[in-house]
Amino acid sequence: MAGQSDPHVSLFSPPEVEFMAEDELVEIVPNMRMDPLNFICGDFGPFYPQIPVKVPLWLAAALKKRGKCTIRPPQWMSIENLTKVLEGEREDRGTFQAVPFHYIEISRLLFDHARDDIPDIYMVRSLIEDIRDVRLHKIETNLEKFSATSAVKIAHLSAMEVNVVRPFVVRALQAFYKHDNPVLMVDLDSVSDRQSHVTRQRQMPNNAQKQPLKRR
Repeated sequence: MAGQSDPHVSLFSPPEVEFMAEDELVEIVPNMRMDPLNFICGDFGPFYPQIPVKVPLWLAAALKKRGKCTIRPPQWMSIENLTKVLEGEREDRGTFQAVPFHYIEISRLLFDHARDDIPDIYMVRSLIEDIRDVRLHKIETNLEKFSATSAVKIAHLSAMEVNVVRPFVVRALQAFYKHDNPVLMVDLDSVSDRQSHVTRQRQMPNNAQKQPLKRR
């Protein structure tokens, strides 16, 4: 997976985080009759016209693309709820409001695939962007107060926010450990260098590796 071997980049790329969010359940209203669908992740259906049913977001997007359903936006995407969250984020600078773990990715996917199913979509999009910006600013502010510790706990962060903050926290903790345990960090650095060297050697094509010199 991208970024797993390099602590200076996020563990997952934004498309990978979005891919994981596609397993979240959403409610659709089919306009056709269909037997249950059986997948490794579970069984969904049966489907009847105008009878709401919950399916993974990726399946909802696929059916929507084929004109087989409409997608009901989750309740947290209503203007009333988003306004309350935004006000709470602005009023309380020390904590974060409880939001769905994949709120950024879910909203983005729905904007892309079901924009005609979202009432007042431009207002909803604006509120979500404002919430995201305020939360990112609060994350930056909290990280400025970061101190040496063996763990970092910030409640109610979303998946994308965790992915953004993870590289900084990892590097900061490594710096603290290096300051407190220089011998240990030297050993860890040497192990990391050896592993990187072995990885590069494995990735080199066979004909690119050094060959022994032949006598003339």
